[in-house]
Amino acid sequence: MTTTTLPAATAELTSKRIPSVDVLRGFTLAAMILVNAAGEWPHAYWPLKHAQWNGCTPTDLVFPTFLFLTGTSLVFSFRSRLARGVGKRELFLHTLKRSVILFFIGVLLNALPYFHIGTLRIYGVLQRIALCYLCVSVLYLWNRRPAFLLSVAALLLLGYWILMRWIPLPGGLIPGRDVPLLDPVRNWVAICDRWLHLGRLYEITRDPEGLLSTPPAIATTLLGVLTGLWLQSQRTIKEKSAGMLIAGAALLGSGLLWSLWFPLNKKLWTSSYVLFAAGCALVGLGLFTYLMKDDRKDSWWSYPWLVFGTNAIAAYVLSEVIAIAISAIHIPGGDDKLTLKKYLFTHLFAPFGPGMDSLLFSLFFVLVCFVPIWILFRRRIFIKI
Repeated sequence: MTTTTLPAATAELTSKRIPSVDVLRGFTLAAMILVNAAGEWPHAYWPLKHAQWNGCTPTDLVFPTFLFLTGTSLVFSFRSRLARGVGKRELFLHTLKRSVILFFIGVLLNALPYFHIGTLRIYGVLQRIALCYLCVSVLYLWNRRPAFLLSVAALLLLGYWILMRWIPLPGGLIPGRDVPLLDPVRNWVAICDRWLHLGRLYEITRDPEGLLSTPPAIATTLLGVLTGLWLQSQRTIKEKSAGMLIAGAALLGSGLLWSLWFPLNKKLWTSSYVLFAAGCALVGLGLFTYLMKDDRKDSWWSYPWLVFGTNAIAAYVLSEVIAIAISAIHIPGGDDKLTLKKYLFTHLFAPFGPGMDSLLFSLFFVLVCFVPIWILFRRRIFIKI
């Protein structure tokens, strides 16, 4: 992990990325921190909680949008480095190193604060980002043609659908005939998670970031790469924005249509969910691209998201560390279960009533995470892996 101090942040950033991508990434990161904090309370408003199984809430769109933007950013980063004469082999080795470090940080966060190796969770958000980033980088370095990348994404989504819908489960059970389609326990993703025994599973019988649901997540990242290639094309901002809005609407419709046979499901990262979530990300990026006109004017509405977006991984890791810390620190003189987190919630936010208390606590938590990232931004310090 490296820390870069820049004399002119906007000049350096412009060469590798475009403002709308940073702003949408920052907005997504802030939403990720918000829903992670809110979802821990049972009475949180429904948009701030994941769907229990099939279906989709606004919270379910946060992680795929971040993965989508990972692919979009990859295009600009690689283009900049290749233009400076960096060879593909060197670029691959750097990508591999970055992915390994990101994966390790994710596992380390899972181990905090007590480091119980026997119950360590291997899967996680950063781990999935690392795997998708590595796989998509290899594909992009091998062949940057849009037709190839689109074909790979289509094969991943179709193959995943065939696996989950048509391949018999152990015992010869056919999904949709002998057992419910996408049964929470009897599906190939959950079965694979239990077979592999890769540490503790987040939901005991399965893991939402499990290995077998990673290929469709790779497709999400590939759709982001295709969007990055579109943004690099010699078209006007209006044409690029319109193209993303049209493509986003098409993906939204396709995802909803496919969901009639293959339901939207974030925990299994179903193919219909990939299309639907990517459509939402495309619509958002199209709107942001048009509103910002691709300049670096930090308007009042975009500035906070720009701060988060230019140090996104650092902000996410910081939010996880703070969340773990306030859940582990116990208040002296209280009962054994009175943590700093529960103390703050009970004394500062609970009086506002169910729902609002969770929302206000989450907004406060986002603000706490924002302050150190803002200080880094003001000092033009950008933490990179």
